Amino acid sequence: MKNFAKGLAVAGALLLSAPALAESGKPTVVLVHGAFADASSWNGVIQRLEKDGYPVVAAANPLRSVRGDADSVASVIDSIKTPVVLVGHSYGGSVISEAAAGRANVQALVYVAAFAPDTGETAIGLTGKFPGSTLGPTLAPPVPISGGGKDLYIQQAKFPDQFAADVPKGEAKLMAATQRPIAEAALGEASTEPAWKTIPSWFVYGDKDRNIPPQALAFMAERAHSKQTVVVKGASHVVMVSNPAAVAKLIETAAQASPAK
Repeated sequence: MKNFAKGLAVAGALLLSAPALAESGKPTVVLVHGAFADASSWNGVIQRLEKDGYPVVAAANPLRSVRGDADSVASVIDSIKTPVVLVGHSYGGSVISEAAAGRANVQALVYVAAFAPDTGETAIGLTGKFPGSTLGPTLAPPVPISGGGKDLYIQQAKFPDQFAADVPKGEAKLMAATQRPIAEAALGEASTEPAWKTIPSWFVYGDKDRNIPPQALAFMAERAHSKQTVVVKGASHVVMVSNPAAVAKLIETAAQASPAK
C-alpha cells in the first residue's frame, strides 16, 4: 500500500511534462494537504498560481505516518527537475518538514496554518502547547484500521464550524462529506531533524483557527525565523480555501525570493 501511494504521487507529478516545466522559468509549487482535507482544498490557490505561470502539483498525502507520508511527497519532489517551493497545510507542515530534508531543489517552505515541529515534537503536542484548540470534542468515534490502529474523522455536523467556519456552508458541508481521515498514530509521531532549520520558510494562518491555536502558529513561525508571516483576520483553519488570494500571494513571494545559498 505504501508503494502504491508513492506510485500515485509520482504519477501525479509526471502529468507536468518536462517541456512545460522548463518553459515556465519558474519553480514548481508542490502543495501538500493536511488531515481531514484532500488535494481539492488547494483549488483556489492553484487557479491563481497557474494564471501567473507557475507549474503546480497537488500531491496526495496518505495521512498514515509522518515518515511514510514524507517519503511519498519526497518521491514527487525527486521527480521534478526544477526548483521547488514546498507548501504544507496543517499536518502537511510536519510532512514537508521531513520531505524537504536533504533535497537541494527545494528552495522554500510555506506553512499554511501548519505545524512546523522541531526534533522530537508531535502534532498533538504542539496543538496542546497553547490553549484554544476545540478539535478534540468534535472528533467522531475512531474507526479501527485493518491491521491495527485507528482513523480519525471530524463529525460531519460539527465540521463546518470547527474546520471551515469562514467557508460558505454548502461548500463546508461538501468538505465534511469528502474529508480524508488521518491515522491517530500519525498525530503522535515525533518529527526528526526539520528542514525549516536550513531552508527559508514563510507562514500564513488565520486568527480564528480552531484546530491549531493561533498562538501556537505564531510561536512556530517565530522559531523558524519566518521570512514573512501573514495573519489573515477572521480566517479559519482552511485559510487556503477561504482566502486563496492571500495564500497564493505569499507562495509567489517565496517563489520569487533568492534560494538559500
